Amino acid sequence: MFNCEDMPELRAADYPDTSAAPPLFRYCKDGTSVEVLFPDWSFWGWPEVNIRPWGPLMKEIAKENARLPWPDREPYAFWKGNRGVSEARRDLFRCSNDSAAGKDWNARLFALDWGAANRNGFKGSNLAEQCRYRYKIYVQGRSWSVSEKYILACDSPMLAIDTPFEDFFSRGLVAGRHYWPVDPKDKCRAVKFAVDWGNAHPALAQRMGKEGSGFAREEMSMDYVYDYMLHVLTQYAALLRYKPTVPENAVELCPESMACSAQGRDREFMMESREMYVAGYEPCTLPPPFTAEEEREMAAREEDVRRKVVKMKGR
Repeated sequence: MFNCEDMPELRAADYPDTSAAPPLFRYCKDGTSVEVLFPDWSFWGWPEVNIRPWGPLMKEIAKENARLPWPDREPYAFWKGNRGVSEARRDLFRCSNDSAAGKDWNARLFALDWGAANRNGFKGSNLAEQCRYRYKIYVQGRSWSVSEKYILACDSPMLAIDTPFEDFFSRGLVAGRHYWPVDPKDKCRAVKFAVDWGNAHPALAQRMGKEGSGFAREEMSMDYVYDYMLHVLTQYAALLRYKPTVPENAVELCPESMACSAQGRDREFMMESREMYVAGYEPCTLPPPFTAEEEREMAAREEDVRRKVVKMKGR
């Protein structure tokens, strides 16, 4: 079963024995849910909002990164998007620059007029062209947001406002290495401090930006995305206790039946996201699950980074 909505809904509390929970594939979960995480649609493009498939878009972003090096970028934190989908985003706009009041939180925030952008075909939504700032803010939508990978890819440190939601790759991100954690209860001061600190320590800020974009480019390549999908589906299939059969009168779908009727960007992005060869090598090896001790060590390291950020901010 696949659920393509935003919010997790398979609650662990309803299944004390997690093996009894129905296998529900979805794009994100939080600490109280037990869904099986799966890559979201945007890896193959989001034609409705003019976002290209991940593979070609990554190449476009890499060119933009090379064209505009980090020191030449605007020395602020940038966010642009639909502020109406969540309170977390609406609250972020408290950190907008208010020159009349003499407040500058080092944030440059832009609310996307979804209706106007839609009428314009989202022609102003080239994500590669948004890598013009030294820092990029990540804030959740209704739950997680597909924007995280695009923000990571810019060679600019991602200032990630803490969220309980995670997708299939965000669990591999390490605070203090791939991103700068931001406390949502004190986000304006936290963003301002992060930008001030990064501008005062450019080598360290650039290293964090490179670590984040390196993760996006290497750990999230489409080869690895497909490897992850293969491992998840293979392990799920191993649990099946029946032999699948093709139902009577079933209609077989093939790539041509999907693409031939598509028009415009739908067709363009389908063609762009095609894989042009069959891999001549084995998929990556799935590492064993973390032990309880390893999970405690990772949580301790994460908490240590957050304590250091709070201590630095309080000086």
